[in-house]
Amino acid sequence: MAKTQNLTFDRYEKDTPQHLIDQALAGAKHTPYWLDTDERPAASDALHGSIETDLLIVGGGYTGLWTALQAKERDPQRQVVLIEGQRIGWAASGRNGGFCEYSLVHGESNGENHLPEENAHLTELGMQNMAELRETFQRYDMDVELETAGALSVATEPHQVDWLREEDGFLNADATRKLINSPDFLAGARDYAGTMLVNPAKLAWELARVCRELGVEIYEYTHAEDLQDNDGELKVLTPNGQVTAQHIALATNVFPSLLKRHRLFTLPLYDYALMTEPLTEEQRAAIGWDEMIGLSDLNNRFHYSRPTIDENGDFRILWGGYDAIYHFNGEVRSEYDVRQETFDKLVAHFYGTFPQLKGIKFSHAWGGAIDTCSRFFSFFDVSHRGRVAYSAGYTGLGVGATRFGAKVMLDLLSGEDTELTQLELVKKKPIPFPPEPAAWLGVQVMMREMIRADRNQGKRSLFLRTMDKIGMGFDS
Repeated sequence: MAKTQNLTFDRYEKDTPQHLIDQALAGAKHTPYWLDTDERPAASDALHGSIETDLLIVGGGYTGLWTALQAKERDPQRQVVLIEGQRIGWAASGRNGGFCEYSLVHGESNGENHLPEENAHLTELGMQNMAELRETFQRYDMDVELETAGALSVATEPHQVDWLREEDGFLNADATRKLINSPDFLAGARDYAGTMLVNPAKLAWELARVCRELGVEIYEYTHAEDLQDNDGELKVLTPNGQVTAQHIALATNVFPSLLKRHRLFTLPLYDYALMTEPLTEEQRAAIGWDEMIGLSDLNNRFHYSRPTIDENGDFRILWGGYDAIYHFNGEVRSEYDVRQETFDKLVAHFYGTFPQLKGIKFSHAWGGAIDTCSRFFSFFDVSHRGRVAYSAGYTGLGVGATRFGAKVMLDLLSGEDTELTQLELVKKKPIPFPPEPAAWLGVQVMMREMIRADRNQGKRSLFLRTMDKIGMGFDS
């Protein structure tokens, strides 16, 4: 069997002394780096009492915020209320890597597998969505720390070099290492137009700011407990009040939907990341990461990484991914945000990838849940005679795609046939996951087989090929 990246990372884990890992993580905060700032806006008041509105949005992450913003853009007189169970951007929207990508289907190959007849058009719509995102940032003067230098995909095993040769922007090993210097990088492909970087928490906060300026009422610490339909009167109950609404957009993503029929369509997977302490000038020169570009590798258990400039003007590196952890019965708990085993792995992998930075410490180590569905990109639904819309399943690629998803939900709630409502992406749903214990067992088998493929030059087993055929497979 040929040496592969996972075997390399196995060696990194074995060869990195535990005391060095412990030193690297000593004092690391388990708060997400993006949320650990004095710039975090004060929370708005919780809802107390009964109110009425035309459009109620449940969920204060990207999906809900984009829905609110675009609803007011379409009709400035429309009354829009948004409720959030905790604080704006506290969940996945404030914990991710800040990669804003064009793909609406989690990559070209995944889109081709699930929606081959529509994939090219979805690429066009994805690029249009990216352009509209940038225009929105400019129009409202949104400080999201936007970086537009693109992203770099790297091959770390010989067989992956051939994969990248088929991509635009192919770079040989020398050219790749001039951009980001690692002995692991055998080749790369530079994507200039399809990826932007943002500060993910600031994106959520700026969306909330703009929503408020447009007249959206936002209530934080307001958990939606139940959706009731009393002879056509739609109400969402909260701990200290209720909202009566003509239309409702459900944007709860990883958290259980108010509509039970959605419960088997998503699973929560936990992802983890580290943030380095500021690099010295010598350390940054050693890795050559001069451009503000994102980075990822080509494995099923892939790493993602990106630079950021902190509040003091210092250069730091985010390093995340690899493990994707599912807990039995799909539980989402705050204690799952910390997983020392994964943090230790990430330190060892970082030191192995960038040996010139060995010994650098990490200021933050955190995790969080993302919502995944069996096709690995968003799906949609309507209920209550078209007055309730739902979207979820973004699978970690929601920074850009949630804006598109919000646009779809508003079209669905309009009751009109539009270009978007007629898409197969919108009309077709993913295959639901089985109930427990089958779901947990299935996830374990899928993870095992994806690891096996990585260790076998990317060759997919009979199990993975079967999952691809029935529409539950993923090829990163």
